[in-house]
Amino acid sequence: MSGKGGNKQGKKQGGSKGGKQHELAITTRAEDYPKWYQDVVRFGELAEPAKVVKGCMVIRPHGYAIWEKIQRDLDARFKNTGHRNAYFPLLVPQSFIMKEAEHIEGFAPELAVVTHAGGQELEEPYVIRPTSETIIGHFFAKWIDSHRDLPLKINQWANVMRWELRTRMFLRTTEFLWQEGHTAHATHEEAIEETLQMLHVYGDFAEEVLAVPVTRGIKTASERFAGALETYCIEAWMQDGKALQAGTSHDLGQNFGKAFDVKFQNEAGDLEHVWQTSWGVSTRLIGGLVMTHSDDDGLVLPPRVAPIHAAIIPIFRKAHEKERVMEAAERLKEQLSAIDIAPERARYRDFLEVVIDDRDMRPGAKFYDWERRGVPMRIELGPKDLDKGQVCMKMRVDTPACSGKQFLPEAEFLGSVRQRLLDYQDALLAAAKARRAANTVTLDTWEEFEATFAGDESKFAWCHWDGTAETEAAIKDKTKVTIRCVPLEGQGPAAEPGTCIFSGKPSKQRVLMAKAY
Repeated sequence: MSGKGGNKQGKKQGGSKGGKQHELAITTRAEDYPKWYQDVVRFGELAEPAKVVKGCMVIRPHGYAIWEKIQRDLDARFKNTGHRNAYFPLLVPQSFIMKEAEHIEGFAPELAVVTHAGGQELEEPYVIRPTSETIIGHFFAKWIDSHRDLPLKINQWANVMRWELRTRMFLRTTEFLWQEGHTAHATHEEAIEETLQMLHVYGDFAEEVLAVPVTRGIKTASERFAGALETYCIEAWMQDGKALQAGTSHDLGQNFGKAFDVKFQNEAGDLEHVWQTSWGVSTRLIGGLVMTHSDDDGLVLPPRVAPIHAAIIPIFRKAHEKERVMEAAERLKEQLSAIDIAPERARYRDFLEVVIDDRDMRPGAKFYDWERRGVPMRIELGPKDLDKGQVCMKMRVDTPACSGKQFLPEAEFLGSVRQRLLDYQDALLAAAKARRAANTVTLDTWEEFEATFAGDESKFAWCHWDGTAETEAAIKDKTKVTIRCVPLEGQGPAAEPGTCIFSGKPSKQRVLMAKAY
């Protein structure tokens, strides 16, 4: 798939405000990948650092609109699987955090603690939530008495805070937005079923909506969520070869149930502790979206998550042409805005969002501006097009089915635009899968491993591992490579015995290794 955009004459023409922002080119991926990422986020008007609040970011309207689309789709999926939304306090009593030993140990370095309020020192400090297992456990204990109260399935859309030392917009910030699901069950089998169900909800969403291919698997013990019996994850491949943990689902066992005395009376009349799960994704998904699809010309967005689907560029040279072209643009916008691209199974409507760019700028500058914002479709409309009854359209990136500018009769264009956008969505996923496949290797020797991960280089590597924490830590210490997951069935090479790539000891199966964000 080509990453080339439209007319680049706009690079020196100024932006919507004629500002200097549009006089600057985006750093290429080959030149400086981290800088490229920051440039795409900035010029795509997704976010900017909140320098007055260390480690935080301001999500701009274009970026927040992406998060709203993520919320809308996931919320429908959660409700379709029997979950209801609730909201719990931002401040968690410090004593709650202390009740679950593994939890406090896992989050201690990242906690932000409130010690004063109203001009006085608090009797007990509050922790700004890094996650909500503890406070939700407290309320579960109040709400659950009998097996008839189970399963209890709650989701919360919220912000959380983890005091990060090294931050990068969307990928790792001190404050971020997320959702966290919390459920309680009568049996461990039900809890495991819930954990896996939500993992697959995340995986399906990533591929169907974000067009981001993911590998589903189990985290090793050292990478497990603090206080969980097992952590499941989806891992995505980024264009620099690194992995991004895009979502997690945790089997919490009875750890939090015991810590907060969450009991229920079973059918036999005996008291038992509940079995709990938690699962979550965050605004990190937007960072993964950027690094999966975007190119050296800027942001690339799949239609199902794009805030704007099409930008209409009116083109005219003479004053008397303006009224005619603008009337046609308004009519076309109205017709396009009535088209719904939501799949038939979706529980919501997704009508096309269309803008008419009537700014006083040269057309090339407008092309370049919308290109950097990742708008999937650009439509050019001028007097000659009206005379011929046609529309000139171009997709943000070329696909096998649609390359370069297309000149189509207006009726044909309107009749095909929905399918064009859905085909474009599929093409982005196919291209992402192809890039991942081209950068996935199977390694059998330590020499191959060291060569693959030399310097800043990274790939997705399937390697044998002896299953010990000592070997896992040694590999990470020597190469900065971590075990991303032990793949679920069908998500990686078939399980086969082998020899550990580092220790030479027996191995049950290959695991996914990569450097990671």
